[in-house]
Amino acid sequence: MPMRWDIDHTGRFVTIVGEGPLTLKDMEAHFDALSVAGAMGYAKLVDVSRAEPIYDDKDVMLMGARLSAYTSTLESGPLAVIGRNDTITAAFMRFVNISPAKRPARLFATEAEARAWLATQENAVMAPPPGGRTTPGPRQ
Repeated sequence: MPMRWDIDHTGRFVTIVGEGPLTLKDMEAHFDALSVAGAMGYAKLVDVSRAEPIYDDKDVMLMGARLSAYTSTLESGPLAVIGRNDTITAAFMRFVNISPAKRPARLFATEAEARAWLATQENAVMAPPPGGRTTPGPRQ
């Protein structure tokens, strides 16, 4: 699997690793899993230093629509991404630009730098807009 993740509910922390080609379907699967687990508001450490993002403009627009749906009803936690080549940097910038969440998000060269920054973001959670839900499930 190109993406794997570990959710620490006690620490409100998610570790995500992406390796090899990453497609829209891979990203959707990971977002869906975090949403179902109630972990969207957690801090996230994402290591994509060994990944190759495979997106076209249509995929980016579809991801933007999905992110809008998530952030309209769920909290968004701080995001630290590890990976500093041109492809990863471009994918990170596109992701941040299409995401309606105004949560803290930064790109790092090393895991140590990313973890140190996340430690300073402990309470940085962007709540959904008023009237939004904070737990996944059917609308009543």
